[in-house]
Amino acid sequence: MAKITLVDDDENIVASVSLALENHGHTVDAYHDGVTGLAALESDPPDLVILDVKMPRMDGMEVLRRLRQTSELPVIMLTSKDEEIDEILGFNLGADDYIHKPFSQRLLIERVKAVLRRARADEEEDGVMSPGQAASMAASKPLKRGKLTLDPARHDCLWEGRPVKLTVTEFLLLQSLAQRPGFVKSRDNLMDAAYDDQVYVDDRTIDSHVKRMRKKFRVIDPEFDAIETLYGVGYRYRET
Repeated sequence: MAKITLVDDDENIVASVSLALENHGHTVDAYHDGVTGLAALESDPPDLVILDVKMPRMDGMEVLRRLRQTSELPVIMLTSKDEEIDEILGFNLGADDYIHKPFSQRLLIERVKAVLRRARADEEEDGVMSPGQAASMAASKPLKRGKLTLDPARHDCLWEGRPVKLTVTEFLLLQSLAQRPGFVKSRDNLMDAAYDDQVYVDDRTIDSHVKRMRKKFRVIDPEFDAIETLYGVGYRYRET
């Protein structure tokens, strides 16, 4: 079970979400504004963050932006806004998932389980390794593709020997692409690689993650072009 930090200024949501998570065995630390929440995340990092967008003192987008400067903690964003641009901005800043208010507790629990599962893909459950977990263990060996090195066991990504900090979702997407250089992966293929089958995301979510990955690599290598876009088809990794 996980340690989860919840940051939301709505006391009713904090109470109901905390209760639902605790009933599933998680421990929850709750904060009611962005400034206090960010300080707690930096001083005592949890396994997962649930972060409201609209809050006093510092909104969730700014908390996420600052958090991503030093940490790749899994983050689920909560929002009461219906504007698509807010969701796209959240993914561009590095959110792992997004839930619109009002939401059911069952949906939230499933999303939490999915994000934690991606973050702990190499863990065993009940002491028995399933076929999927065995495949995950086999895929945990370091992967070298030209200038790129991926070490799933350590969640390390290197480009020309220099570290690139990726979120869990970004790492899984890049790993899927790099496993078969030159082969095109559709957005559906990439969704399957990075998201639980109970979680629906649209094409723009994948595009946002890829855009953010490219930006991170280009900080180290301005000429980075290993992730190619095939418009109307998908993406592929070009070994350099």
